[in-house]
Amino acid sequence: MARPLTWLDVFTSTPMTGNPVAVVHEADDLDGDTMRAFARETNLSETTFVQTPTEPGADYRNRIWMPHRELDFAGHPSLGTAVAVAWRRGEREAGYVQQTRAGLQPIDVRFDGDVARASMLQGATTFGDELDVAEALGVVGLGPDDADPELPSQVVSTGQPQALVFVRDAERLGDIRADAETLDRYLESVGGLVLYLAAVGEDGEVRARGLFVSHGDVREDPATGAAAGALMGHLHAHAGADRCSISQGVEMGRPSRLECAIEGDRVRVGGDVVLLAEGEIAL
Repeated sequence: MARPLTWLDVFTSTPMTGNPVAVVHEADDLDGDTMRAFARETNLSETTFVQTPTEPGADYRNRIWMPHRELDFAGHPSLGTAVAVAWRRGEREAGYVQQTRAGLQPIDVRFDGDVARASMLQGATTFGDELDVAEALGVVGLGPDDADPELPSQVVSTGQPQALVFVRDAERLGDIRADAETLDRYLESVGGLVLYLAAVGEDGEVRARGLFVSHGDVREDPATGAAAGALMGHLHAHAGADRCSISQGVEMGRPSRLECAIEGDRVRVGGDVVLLAEGEIAL
């Protein structure tokens, strides 16, 4: 069966930068094995599948898959999927509620020419254990002196737990390195999906890198929307910040920009999204 496929780059207005996502539409009858197999085929950090919602109040169900497993929630696949849905429906401006395994998330989409602006209210911020920063930095080849002296490193979630580690100097982010076995063991031990290393500037600008393990290899995320939301919630709680801008993906040649703000008791994360390709996939 031929199903519509949309390929987009998220948290950027420039094609082939930002974080890519492939969106498969009309996916109600696909089983988990097939979704996982196609996510493996794209080899992207995430691939999504749009289904009919099963929860009241949702406009569609978003199944989010890494190449090896399904996620409860993720940021850039949520924004990319909302833009893909709006594009297929011919809606230049829309407000949707998506259903994920983490619950319901409102997403706003507005097109300006060929570029869309999308933003999402993530779930409530929850705080896990504080991390031993020396241990966390050691995983990526940095030392205790590289730690930010003001901000505690911690597992934080707005729908998917992330291991947030704060670095004193943004330049040191260019020196990180990790092996898959050590990183995987560490993330499993602390219960985080991504090791998100961030340096917060005095002007509120944040430079970040996000590392995870997939199929035994260390992978880097050009933009991690769920971790950005967790970071915003953390900065609000520990530094009183109401908004921040995050630059990510620079070291890997896919620069991204994520805009985050506190809205009530939740975090809104947004950015630009650009359509890269449309077609069909036989699944």
